[in-house]
Amino acid sequence: MAEQTYLRDIADHVDQEITVRGWLYNRRDSGRLQFLLVRDGTGMVQAVAFQREVPPEVWEAASQVTQESSVIATGTVRADDRAPGGYELGLSDFRIVQLAEEYPIALKSHGVDFLMENRHLWLRAPSQWAVLRVRAATIRAIRDWLDDHGFLLVDTPILTPAACEGTTTLFETEYFGETAYLSQSGQLYNEATAAAFGRTYCFGPTFRAEKSKTRRHLIEFWMVEPEMAYADLDECMRVEEEMVSYVVQSVLERCAPELEILERDTGKLAQITPPFPRITYDEALGILGEAGEPLPWGEDFGAPHETILGNRFDKPVFVHRYPSQCKAFYMAPDENDARLSLSVDMIAPDGYGELIGGGQRLHDLALLEQRLAEHNLPREAFEWYLDLRRYGSVPHSGFGLGIERTVAWLCDLSHIRQTIAFPRTLGRIYP
Repeated sequence: MAEQTYLRDIADHVDQEITVRGWLYNRRDSGRLQFLLVRDGTGMVQAVAFQREVPPEVWEAASQVTQESSVIATGTVRADDRAPGGYELGLSDFRIVQLAEEYPIALKSHGVDFLMENRHLWLRAPSQWAVLRVRAATIRAIRDWLDDHGFLLVDTPILTPAACEGTTTLFETEYFGETAYLSQSGQLYNEATAAAFGRTYCFGPTFRAEKSKTRRHLIEFWMVEPEMAYADLDECMRVEEEMVSYVVQSVLERCAPELEILERDTGKLAQITPPFPRITYDEALGILGEAGEPLPWGEDFGAPHETILGNRFDKPVFVHRYPSQCKAFYMAPDENDARLSLSVDMIAPDGYGELIGGGQRLHDLALLEQRLAEHNLPREAFEWYLDLRRYGSVPHSGFGLGIERTVAWLCDLSHIRQTIAFPRTLGRIYP
């Protein structure tokens, strides 16, 4: 079997004969010429068969091949500005591995429900291929930055005995006679690992049983959650803006072809560098009031409010010091105003909403015990968490970044469902 060449490396093989193993994306018949768009998962190339230059069996295969048939194409690489990607493959051999049946997703417009029902096939479309490659580059950049800045990856459990974010959005399951829940966040466990290693992070799926159909919500989504001992709110914001800036610039560098397929305006992304603007919750309320969307003091922001705030700035904006009443029980209070928490959200521009939520954690044992009681949380499920305040408690902070919302912003997508291979939304668990 001839050695395989990947199309991502085609520029290195001009005037050389290569063999590509992949699938047919599209075919155009011009009489004595067959133009075959072949993809291999790393890229796409136009392969050209001239009837007078190839054996009869090659011409027959090129003439009968159907969309998404698996194929092996051998030919000489030619630079050609008119061809997709700037290169063309002059075929000398073309074999069909499996002749595909009539493909359900033809090269025409389809409704969203149809595409989601056939998500396993829709993934092959150039736009979806591009989005998921951006997602992979985003995850790689996040982990590279954290690994290079003293953070240790420590996995946290998916099955947990208690809530982290709120008891109304839990997925409950039976656990050998006890009740367990699918994880909403690895944060509480990260606080334990940070006390062991200083700076840690977890990365994995999280689950929220929210009956929401908005373009920003999924039932199952992925988060990266760094946690830092001896770090206050200001340090938390510094780490967030440096990491996000690195991720954006890395994606711009690594995913230029993918962003071009998606027709993303990269000029705006190129400006994403530290520092990011910072406003307080009270200042944010002022902006909302000016925009005709007043909000009572003490309420958290919804999607319309985040859109207004994000659109005020060219970069992501930090909104910090929310009222304690609208944030989780574990947020530390502001020593200058006990009504406020040392919390912060990073809100993206262009209507993409909250990318990151985080802040400084409560490290005082007595106050944490009080908060658990105020939130009617079962103390016995949090005894281990209280131990972290009994044995070497220190000021610490951390945050959670949602992969899907970040990718939606980077790709300028209208809906978050395209940012993960198999999205779980309200009422949809197939395929």
